Amino acid sequence: MPTYQFEAMDPQGQEIKDVIEAATQDDAQATIRSMGYFVTKISVQKQAKGAAASSGKNRKSFAIGGASGKKMVTFTRQLSILQDAGLPILRSLKILEEQSKPGALKNGLIDVCDEIEGGSSLSEALAKSPKVFDRLYVNMIKAGEAGGSLEVILRRLAEFKERTQSLKNKVIGAMMYPIMVVLFTIGILTFIMLKIIPEFQKMFEEFGIELPAMTKLLMAISDRVVKLWFLFPLVPIAMILFISLVCKFRAGRMGWHLFLLKLPVLGKLVEKANLARTTRTLGALVASGVPIIEGLTITRETSGNAMFEKVYAKVTDSIREGETIAVPMKEHSYPGFHAVAGFFFILTMSLPPLSVLFIQPEQWFYVFYGCAVMSLLGGAWYFLNYKKPVVEDLVVNMVAVGEETGELDVMLYKVADYYEEEVEQLTDGMMKMIEPLMIIFLGLVVLFIVASLFMPLIAIISGLTANKK
Repeated sequence: MPTYQFEAMDPQGQEIKDVIEAATQDDAQATIRSMGYFVTKISVQKQAKGAAASSGKNRKSFAIGGASGKKMVTFTRQLSILQDAGLPILRSLKILEEQSKPGALKNGLIDVCDEIEGGSSLSEALAKSPKVFDRLYVNMIKAGEAGGSLEVILRRLAEFKERTQSLKNKVIGAMMYPIMVVLFTIGILTFIMLKIIPEFQKMFEEFGIELPAMTKLLMAISDRVVKLWFLFPLVPIAMILFISLVCKFRAGRMGWHLFLLKLPVLGKLVEKANLARTTRTLGALVASGVPIIEGLTITRETSGNAMFEKVYAKVTDSIREGETIAVPMKEHSYPGFHAVAGFFFILTMSLPPLSVLFIQPEQWFYVFYGCAVMSLLGGAWYFLNYKKPVVEDLVVNMVAVGEETGELDVMLYKVADYYEEEVEQLTDGMMKMIEPLMIIFLGLVVLFIVASLFMPLIAIISGLTANKK
């Protein structure tokens, strides 16, 4: 039977501190009231924490990383429903812990339950599992506990998680289709180049006919693929490692994120998705009663983009000096020229000409000029677009109105709703544009291969027919 440590007031107003054994906390409170005391504070005695933690460790499973966004959405919604039903928070958490599958979330809930049984508050317990419950989560719960509105905060947190996960799924879904099509196409073309084209090449060599330029190009591509097939997995891996290494440095990370923000079409998607996510995060924190400085700090840490981190950091510094949010947000939303971002544009535009060296290394002179021209185009695009702000005037004006009317959270939610709708429309438009482009590209590739193989075949058939006559 657990031991509860309590503080109470006797009828004369004297403070009483003691311990009592009871089956549950409600039974303990009932027993204390029957003794004529008014309970002011009660918790499981701290000594029970070690035993609880020991038993919790035995129930844990091996897990790497934190809980997935989908699991956190489901958990938060279920916890909100259980709290609305009036269940004690510890019982709600234990119910959800028991039904959770082994993993990071289950391990985190075990730790949280142990901490609460040891006398910690919910926010304190959640803070002990940072891999599962981030600062945003903890601070919103803390604000709910302070304001006595935990049920409301949990509903708001569940809605926030659902909207954020929905936006993330839309962006990922828009990217998955072209990626899968490209990978599938590369796989098929690699098989054709490795297995089919060499057989045709042997046949053409046996007949000793003069091959058309298209066929020679196809044979050259096939020959290079056969000899350098190992580069296909190595090149993307090397690119990922290079970008990861560059992003280890502050300037490199800023340059890469600015490169993503300034890309044609895709850059707007990245920008709008970041605006939707950060404004909804800040709106949820402000609506929950989290102090604005803390809210901005959390928003900066969860933005996931170095440029937006810089904007919110500058806004936070300005607020400490007594300024509003809107003015520094507008002032610091202009990125300025960044050498690393320019380097990425030049490098990206140089890749198509450089790929020619893979097929015909002897054409290095023309490749050099091609790289120079494409690099100039990439640099020109960045130079023409680097001054554009990442936070649009609409956001700044809505924030300014929210500050003036005292409804900052409402305005931030409206901005988030607007940009989420923009992201949805942009992703739908990209999908409608990508599908016909993919079909045209695949059609051209098939046409090139078929024409390159059939032209020599027709010449062979014509030669055989003429010989028979």
